[in-house]
Amino acid sequence: MVAMSKIATGNGHGENSPYFDGWKAYETNPFHPTERPEGVIQMGLAENQLCFNLIKNWLIKHPEASLCTPQGVNKFKETALFQDYHGMPEFRQAVAKFMGKVRGDRVKFDPDRIVMSGGATGAHEMVAFCLADPGEAFLVPTPYYPGFDRDLKWRTGVELVPVNCESCNNFKITRNALEAAYVKVQEANLRVKGLLITNPSNPLGTVLDRDTLKSMVRFINDKNIHLIGDEIYASTVFMEPEFVSISEIIEEEDVECNRDLIHIVYSLSKDMGFPGFRVGIVYSYNDSVVSCARKMSSFGLVSSQTQHLIASMLSDDEFVDNFITESKELLFNRHKYFTWSLSQVGIGCLKGNAGLFIWMDLRKLLKEETFAAEMELWRVITNEVKLNVSPGSSFHCQEPGWFRVCFANMDDYTMKVALLRIRTFMLKNNEAMVPLKLCRPSSLKLSLSRSLSRRMDDFMSPGIMSPHSPLPQSPLVRART
Repeated sequence: MVAMSKIATGNGHGENSPYFDGWKAYETNPFHPTERPEGVIQMGLAENQLCFNLIKNWLIKHPEASLCTPQGVNKFKETALFQDYHGMPEFRQAVAKFMGKVRGDRVKFDPDRIVMSGGATGAHEMVAFCLADPGEAFLVPTPYYPGFDRDLKWRTGVELVPVNCESCNNFKITRNALEAAYVKVQEANLRVKGLLITNPSNPLGTVLDRDTLKSMVRFINDKNIHLIGDEIYASTVFMEPEFVSISEIIEEEDVECNRDLIHIVYSLSKDMGFPGFRVGIVYSYNDSVVSCARKMSSFGLVSSQTQHLIASMLSDDEFVDNFITESKELLFNRHKYFTWSLSQVGIGCLKGNAGLFIWMDLRKLLKEETFAAEMELWRVITNEVKLNVSPGSSFHCQEPGWFRVCFANMDDYTMKVALLRIRTFMLKNNEAMVPLKLCRPSSLKLSLSRSLSRRMDDFMSPGIMSPHSPLPQSPLVRART
């Protein structure tokens, strides 16, 4: 056999993680309401599918935004030809403006600091290449997104060192935890180059408060290390407290900070629901990082056709304002419906107000408080309950028994099938409850039959309605209107 590189033959991608194993189980036997009603339901994909009707309606009204329509074909040639890797000016301007709107227009972003990449994956790797050499380290509070082990480590050779956070204080990031991790890295003779935070948090579905953000800025300033703020879920905050960006913190008078140390990773994959468009953004306050990242961006540019469409869409202020409001409302309703349903079968969750997932607490179902017991429970959920949920250990959680469950990547019917499966599973652990039977759909139509609707009405509290039924507005949306 011809020898291959260490990167090619190594396990740096992390594909053997349970996080990816659950995806394989789904891909082998994906749920379909009629063709595979016993298939695995995908609850491991953090994807926002609740707003596509809003996008569809805008596209119908603006066919000129697509180059593949009679109305847009006149711009095909100029868009299809070579584009500077700085990105189209109108694209950068539209994205910068959208980033400001998502943050309540409390801060403005400079289009000249917008560097595009192939999704947040490419953006994170780009930042790692700019800031660290192989063998140097970034601190990352736990639990954190499993893909970081691939995105930041695999090809760059940098190390990620967990900052252990605990459930006893709702996984709050403390200065003591940061200092302990910093000392641990130094004892291992590694150089710390930065702190990576995710705000809103994946997988917790929570936001960092202003005091915690200030504490982290003081920490990185004292240590003279970089701060990378992953803010790709910024517009998914559907309840108070509001999202506070690191870009707001460094503007405050009582915060002393070297801005050359501050960098933001953003994308449209979560906030707009466009993961397939691969629109990633690096926004740095460091001129040298902007310059270097822009050169590196040639390895993962956003297609000019996508830039043209995104620029057109995000330049429509009325659409953007409506989209942000409606998206929050839909996420609020779905989250409320989902978490209440889980509570009725004795499942608790970390209190969250953001993201496309919940952090589900199944510690009481473990045979023992070990990660081996967590994996045993995860295999039952995957192979018998037929749900792809992600075990906390794959997120480097230090306490066994937590699972991330995504709720926004499916239609109403699939969600209710998943909830019924969870209920049936819990009944095996509580014989006092009576399981409900599912009435399967007779066609590909995903609307609920009257029979199933009645069954679900019995299952749900009278006070909790369908995610698309009229509900009191979320406190955050209500405060803005």
